[in-house]
This record gives sequence, C-alpha cells and structure tokens, in this order.
Amino acid sequence: MFNDRQLETITELRRDLHRHPELKFEETRTADIVAEHLQKLGYKVTKNIAQTGVMGELDTGREGPVIAFRADMDALPIHEANTFAHESRNAGLMHACGHDGHTAALLLAAETIMAQRDSLSGHLKLIFQPAEEGGNGAARMIEEGVLDNPRVSAIFGYHNRPGFPAGQVFVKPGPAMGGNDTFRLKISGRSGHAAMPHLAVDPIYVGASIVQQLQGLVGRHKSPLEAGVITVAAFHAGDAANVIPGDAELVVNIRSDRPSSRDALVGKLEALVNGVCAAHGATFRLEHEHQIPPLVNDIFWAERVLELSRTCEVSNDIQQLDYMPTMGAEDFAFYLQEVPGCFFFVGNGDSAYLHNEHYDFNDHILPIAGGVFVALAKGLMKPE
Repeated sequence: MFNDRQLETITELRRDLHRHPELKFEETRTADIVAEHLQKLGYKVTKNIAQTGVMGELDTGREGPVIAFRADMDALPIHEANTFAHESRNAGLMHACGHDGHTAALLLAAETIMAQRDSLSGHLKLIFQPAEEGGNGAARMIEEGVLDNPRVSAIFGYHNRPGFPAGQVFVKPGPAMGGNDTFRLKISGRSGHAAMPHLAVDPIYVGASIVQQLQGLVGRHKSPLEAGVITVAAFHAGDAANVIPGDAELVVNIRSDRPSSRDALVGKLEALVNGVCAAHGATFRLEHEHQIPPLVNDIFWAERVLELSRTCEVSNDIQQLDYMPTMGAEDFAFYLQEVPGCFFFVGNGDSAYLHNEHYDFNDHILPIAGGVFVALAKGLMKPE
C-alpha cells in the first residue's frame, strides 16, 4: 500500500515533529508543515481553524458521502528523558502521547488517497486538530464549522495504545473511552481553635465526609454494568496544628463510560455536596472546570472499520474488543456527539505508557494506522 520512499519520508517527518513539540493552540510550526504537505498533494487547504487547526479537502466532483478523518497535533508540558536522535529540542515540552505519529499517519494516508482520487466519489475532509490535551480543541473545531459545508456523514480517528501488540488494530463498539469531568470545590466553614471545635465549622471534616460519600455515588447510584470512577485529586486546607481553618479546597475528577453513568455521577454531585455541607453548617462553591463527554463509537461504523481493515489486510491482527481499553478521555468524543463514526486503536507495542517521559511513538505502525484510513476511503467512497 505504501512504498519505501513514502515510509522513509513520513518517518523522518514524524521524528521532525517529535523534535519540535508545541503545546495546545501553539502548534504553528506543526500546522505550517501539515498545510504545506497537503497543498503539495493537491488538497484544498484551510488554515487557522480554532487558532492553529488545519483542514485539507478532496472534492472528487462525483456524488457520494462526506467522510472526515482526524488527527491531533499538540504535545505536553513534560521534560523528555529519552536520548535518541529525535528527542525534543524544546525544553520542558514533549510528544508524550503520540500525536506526532497520529499526524504523520494521516499525512501518509493523504498521499495514497489523493493518488486514487479518480476511483473515489464524494468529499473527504482531513482534520488536523489543535489542543486535544486539555484544550477541547475538537469542540473549537466543530464551532468553527469543520463538520459543515458540506455536512460530514461519518468521522474516524485513532489513537496508539502502548501495551497492545505493535500493529494490532482494535475497535470497541459502543462506549470506548471515558468521559472526564473536573470540578473545583471550595468549602467555607468557620475557623476556630483546635481545642474548641464546637465553636467552629470544620471544613476539613466536611470535606472528608464528602470524599467518603462520593464513593457511594459509584457504588450505589451507577449501574454495576456500567463503568465510572471518582477521584479526589487534591485536598488543601489549613497550615497550623492548633487552628481549624476557615476554608478547604478539593479537586474532584469524575470518569464515566456513557451518558447514563455520567448522569449518575456528575448529575448527583452538587446535591451530595449541598447535603453534607448543610448538615454541618458549611457553605460551598462548586466550579465545573473541564468536561469531555464519554467517547461512544457508533456500532455500525465500528463494524465497518473492522470489515474494511480486514478486507484490505492492513494488519494481520485485527480485533473487536468487548471491554473498554481505557477510561482515559479523548476529545474526539465531541465529534461523535455531532455525527456518527468510530475511534479505533493501533497497538504501539511495549513502549513506555502515554504521558510518560520515556514514551515514543512506534514508527513501524505508521503504515498500519495510515492503511486503515486508506481502507476506509476506498471502501466508503467507492462509486455506486
């Protein structure tokens, strides 16, 4: 499907992106490289979508579906510990999640798809998105119209997965990645002397009660057949041994696998906090700082990804999972709330895990991931 020249070129491009990581909404160099590459291939290119996003379009001129493929471009604020030739040259920044590989794989596919344009029908959009890491770049791209004019009928993307065999393609129909809701809770009590707690309202005691009660939402309000977890990631209060502080602050992170589990956890959070605080005479302020919905693959399109990947023999190991491979969040979920589609996975082998200072994308899976995109284009955009 790809020749040696293509693989050598795209591998060097991927490693170049790894050497020059850029944070969310700062991916200017990466965007310029992507745009130039797409323009040379003959795509209609739109830049500066959602600040640094890029979209390449292929209109075949023949009636057919409107298909979108997406890759993310941003890096993380992690100091790289690798010492290979393509290690990060930007201090404190690193492609520790493989977005350099996601971008490269879609650019690899873009070349082969363009070369086969005369055998395709419909319209293809290649979406290169900024700010997947904590910036909800997908939501911004949607707001700025990447799914419209013409309206996308199905969208596809992927993520590499360390710990799975290198090159294994796998798909989870239905819930496939967790939603992420992060809250900051400030509890206001009444400060006092540690020897006279009856004259104070202790926000630490109230906060500790809330921490305990939160697990009741997981164990007694969410269905045991659905997935979800609540983590109190921070708890700050007080600094003196003989003082009950006036305030406490907690950071609460909620993961859920589908809208119903999210409703059971997020939907009852404020009522629980209000009840505990009221019982002890405290007040509170609850701020919703960040939200990504659960990623739910359309069952029909998940089956099509598996079918077309097998038909085109992009990998000798293609699997359908019956369990969620991760509760980690992915803002591709925003696209799937708007149009049907599928987010698939490609095994990265025994590399360090994602967001780790020793992680690196496995270049050997570039033709696998790129091949799935080509298989989808050929299978879904073939003339009637």
